[in-house]
Parts: sequence; structure tokens; C-alpha cells
Amino acid sequence: MKILIVNPPHPSIGSRIPREQLPPLGLLCVGGSLLDKGHDVTLLDAELGPLSHDEIVQEVIKYQPQVLLIGHSGSTSAHPIVVELTRRFRAELADIIIIYGGVFPTYHFRDILTQEAQIDVIIRGEGEATAPNLVAAIESNNDLKSVEGIAFQHEGEIVETPPARMIENLDEYRVGWELINHKNYSYYGGKRAVVMQFSRGCPHLCNYCGQRGFWARWRHRNPQKFAKEIAWLHHNHGVELINLADENPTVNKAIWRELCEAIIAEDINITIIGSTRADDIVRDADILHLYRKAGVERFLMGMENTDEATLKKIRKGGATKTDREAIRLLRQHGILSLATWVTDFEEVTDWDFFRSLRQLLLYDPDQIMTLYVTPHRWTGYYSIAAERRVIQLDQRLWDYKHQVLETVNMPPWRIFLWVKFIEIILQARPKALWRAFLQPDSAARHGMRWFTHMGKRVLLHEWWNFWFGDRRIKNGPTLKQFWGEPQEHQEIPLQIASKSKYTKNNQEEVKII
Repeated sequence: MKILIVNPPHPSIGSRIPREQLPPLGLLCVGGSLLDKGHDVTLLDAELGPLSHDEIVQEVIKYQPQVLLIGHSGSTSAHPIVVELTRRFRAELADIIIIYGGVFPTYHFRDILTQEAQIDVIIRGEGEATAPNLVAAIESNNDLKSVEGIAFQHEGEIVETPPARMIENLDEYRVGWELINHKNYSYYGGKRAVVMQFSRGCPHLCNYCGQRGFWARWRHRNPQKFAKEIAWLHHNHGVELINLADENPTVNKAIWRELCEAIIAEDINITIIGSTRADDIVRDADILHLYRKAGVERFLMGMENTDEATLKKIRKGGATKTDREAIRLLRQHGILSLATWVTDFEEVTDWDFFRSLRQLLLYDPDQIMTLYVTPHRWTGYYSIAAERRVIQLDQRLWDYKHQVLETVNMPPWRIFLWVKFIEIILQARPKALWRAFLQPDSAARHGMRWFTHMGKRVLLHEWWNFWFGDRRIKNGPTLKQFWGEPQEHQEIPLQIASKSKYTKNNQEEVKII
């Protein structure tokens, strides 16, 4: 079939401020499995440019697909854009089949299918196996109820088929690299870049995380095959930087060591950035030299908060002492630390911010990323925050970089000033400036300069939008009124078949217990 995959443009800071783009890995993964089934597949990456909505619609009309797939990695904040575009696609091409996938539609499928008649099918969970099965059913005019891992409307009723089997062997499917021109993608200061995923899932139980349940349990690719794919991308497409999309690639020390050694054996000059946990870094103190030799130049570590009680409440499973030690160890081995710090988990005061600033200075991270808590309906934290009031009704701004929940003790403007003050202090202190401009390690200096340059642009962008662009409300709905009832009972849509339990109603609708 003639299939068009659309990556919609996104207005978030991460998409627009760097003026560099990374390819949409999730869509390329689905595209690869469709190509291998013999379909005619094209990717329209509207993030490049970015394309206007009018330009996207014109490209879709020009292509005349039989099936259109759409999704975005920032799926909650991208949903309003998907809605607008798919409505326009349907108005222009009445006969195309529109398929929607991602984390947000996986859990909000009932609301979407009820409100958006132009969307035909939603893929829930991993798409590599589900998408080809779905397209095959469409092509053969088979009953869609036979396809696992989807939801759709049938005779006015929403049908939810059983969850698709979790992909046990990640090497069973490939990324459709031929769908992109690698020259169009760069990151981290002009390095030709791609996003890759060595592993999926995370064994930790942080109750605010919107990703853990979606990917189910931790799995990994074959280290040698993964290293050879990196080398192939480097030699054949000039790729210089790998941005790991893993939630936690270092879960298994032996497997991660095997991957580092496999990349080292390929003898390539590559930069790797990604995310991990502080306790894994401390655990791996004896092999951190292999991290660096393999090309790891920066790791983001989700500190989330500097208060032990808050960390316990959100089930982070970490400790402030471990966080500080991880930062020290990374610096000792020439690897930059990017610490994320999240505010608004609970009611905050000026004293809380002052204490956080003091703690962050003691941590001494190379880089800091401040975020605002953004509750997802399918997480455990949602129930904790369900009665807090929403101050941001624009779903496009539910991107972790905007305040969305009311705080009783402080108005939004004071929280904003505290957050920006903390960022400026952390990034403009003498230590940070020395690391950005005078330290002898050229790789670390490059990473610090790039981040400092981005930080200045982000600060100006956020400052302007907070005071003149964004609109917040007072006495808004509660979180539960805004999004609906909690869904933590559906946190893991990807089930292992032998452990799944279903109940069928007249062989038509299948619901997860």
C-alpha cells in the first residue's frame, strides 16, 4: 500500500530553540517494519523547516496516500496539532485511512476516538509489529478486531483489542534509515546526528514517569549488532553523534560494559549523549573509563528533586548523596553531567527554593535543566495531584517547560523568577564559566559552550513567553476535572501474552482487566 508517515511540527523549546533537528526515531522504526513488508513508504518530516500547516496539507494532497500514519515523540503537547492536521487531511482526502500512535493516544484513545471522528485507528503501545498487521488487515479488508494493540470505532462503539505482545527481541525489527536524508539532521552544535535506542523500559517505579509503563519491562538489543549499526551509520552516512533515547540504558552493568567494549572495538570517533540514573553511575565507578572511551560525552541524570521526603513521595528510589557522587565521578572521567530538577511536586515556598538552590550548588552539576511537574493521567502521581487546580488549559504547553498546576503558597510569577534565578546562578557561576570556556578537555568545552549558547536563547524565549505570550487562569478546574479519572490501572498496555488476562463481551469488545 501507499503509506505516508507524518511527523508534525512542534512549537516546544526543544524542537525550535536549537535550530537543529533530530530524526523521528519512533516513526522510522514503524517505517522500517512497513518497508520490510513490501509497502511503498514515505516520511514527511514537517519538523524540518518547520513546515506550516498549509504546506503539510499540500504535501499530503500531492502524495495521495492510501494510509497516513501520524505521531510525535512529544505526544501530549503535540496532540492539538495532530487534531488540527488530521481534520484538514480528512477534509481534503475523504478516503484515506488515518492511523494515530504515541504515548498520549495509547492511553487517551477513548477520548480521542469519541471526539475526533477523522481518526480511524489508534495504535496502542509499540508499533513495529502492530502497524504491519493493521495495514495487512486494511489491505485485505479483514476484520480489524483480529489485530492486537489497536482501538477504533465500530458501529458507534469503541473497540479496544487485546494488547499487542511486547517485543522480546528488539533486533527483530530495524530502523528505516532510508526514509531520511542524514544531511538534514544535526545536534549538539552542528554534529550530524541520529536518535537510537539500545534498550526499552525501566525497572524503577517512579510514580510520575509517563514512559515506564508504556515500554513495560526493560529489554535491550544485542550489543555487538548495535555497535555495528552505529559504525555503519558513521561510515556510510557521516553520523557523528548518537542521542540515546533509552529511559535507562545502563540497567545491566554487564550488558552495558559489553556495549561499550563493542563500540570501542569498532574504532570510530563518535559522540554519545543520553540519560541514565545516578545510582548506575556510582555502581559503575570501575568501568566509567570505558564509557568515555566508547564516546559518552554527556549523561542526563534525573535528580528530580533535592528533598529526600519528596524523592520518597514520588518513589524515585534515589538519594541526594548518590546524586552528588555520580556527578563527581562523571567529571573525574571527562563526562558532562546534565541534572534535571523538577519543581511543583507539592506546595512550595520561598524557603524550599532557597534550600534547593543551596543543594544544587553542593551537587555542582555541569549543566542544569529545570522543569515543572506535568502529571499524566496514567501515572501513580496523577492520583496524588488529582485535586490540585490547573492553571494552563493549552495542552500544547503541557511540555514540562510550563507551569500547569496551581500552587497555593506562591503565584506563578514568583515561581518563574525563582526557577530562572536558580538556572542563572548555576550556569553563570565561575565554575560553570570556566568549564565552558577555559577547561582543557575540548569535548567537554564544546558541550558546555553549546549548552550555554542554548541556555541564553531558552532564557530569552521563556522570559518573553511567560510575561507576554502564555495565558494562565485562576480558579481553574482540578486536574481530575481537566483530564478525567486516573488510569494507573492501565499503566502497562503492553502485556506478555502468557500473563495477560482478558474478558470478552460477545467476541466484539476486549477490555484490559
